[in-house]
Amino acid sequence: MDKQKYRMNCTLTFSDIYGQIVVWLMVIFISLASALSLWSTTRQIYALATVGLILVLSLPFLLFAFVTTLLNHIEFVPLEVNETTSSSTNKQRGKVEPAAV
Repeated sequence: MDKQKYRMNCTLTFSDIYGQIVVWLMVIFISLASALSLWSTTRQIYALATVGLILVLSLPFLLFAFVTTLLNHIEFVPLEVNETTSSSTNKQRGKVEPAAV
């Protein structure tokens, strides 16, 4: 039985995650602003707890957004017969093909 070979291509660019980074930076600055508004001699612990709570609660959402964006930009392309034989010949000779962009 003939096995089909595939090439994995990642088409992720910086512009795909740029919006997510900007939104998360806004969340960080809003949490710091709220901490400064709570900062006083008697409520320092509340200010630090607010920043920590906002960061801890926002990190899973950021991670989920990054991972799903990455997975949406990975594609598997089936190799043709001549590509498969040329890549196996290069491996036998010790040559490495450059990554396709």
